[in-house]
Amino acid sequence: MERKEGCDQNIFLYCSEGEGTVNIEGKRYILRENEAITIPRSQRHSYYANDTDPWSILWFHFKGSDTEYYPLKEGKIVRFQSNRTKNRMMYLFDLLFQTLDGSYTERNFIYISKVLDLILAETYIKEKIGEINEPNKHVTNIVRFMYAHLGEPLTLERICDEFGLSKSYVNAIFLRSAQRAPMDFFTNLKIREACNALRSSDRYIYEIAQGLGYKDQYYFSRLFKKIVGVSPKEYREGKEIYYK
Repeated sequence: MERKEGCDQNIFLYCSEGEGTVNIEGKRYILRENEAITIPRSQRHSYYANDTDPWSILWFHFKGSDTEYYPLKEGKIVRFQSNRTKNRMMYLFDLLFQTLDGSYTERNFIYISKVLDLILAETYIKEKIGEINEPNKHVTNIVRFMYAHLGEPLTLERICDEFGLSKSYVNAIFLRSAQRAPMDFFTNLKIREACNALRSSDRYIYEIAQGLGYKDQYYFSRLFKKIVGVSPKEYREGKEIYYK
């Protein structure tokens, strides 16, 4: 395959066996068994199997606002360390095939998007053997603390006191790991939880706001619209969504 102008979607490639070559913007990568790479959207590329040990690959094209959470533009090969991971990848792709063989309903499309998200998380988010370090442990523990206190108006000071860390250090590790400040990250967790509640329950908007620590419903609605692009009411009604 060769696309001199690139394409409008990202392309995820997973090699289950054999070997092949992927060229992205003039840079050459050798993709081998149990490795994956993403070709970023709009970048010229080509890829082909090795002549003597041709690959078997699984792939999908994708785009969407949540892709910003993955380091897709780095253009690097991700090596999976174990056959257990390979089995998981094959299983997840099999789920996609089974679902696509069914009807093209909204439920199936939602399910497919979740499976795609899980494949990307398996590749780019889940810690590989030997990768985890002290800053990553701190980010992990802080995010778990945030999830446990979604209904509270947490402050950076309280988080730092809880873990005995300085504000500058916490800001630095979040900017490096999550590409955003810790309290901005916390706010987005709250809004994502609000999205889930709006779609999966019939609770009043003010009840959802209060459950997430926002006493002022109108402030919550303004914040929600700033992040999601539509008001909570419009989101619940299924209006067009532009998640910023």
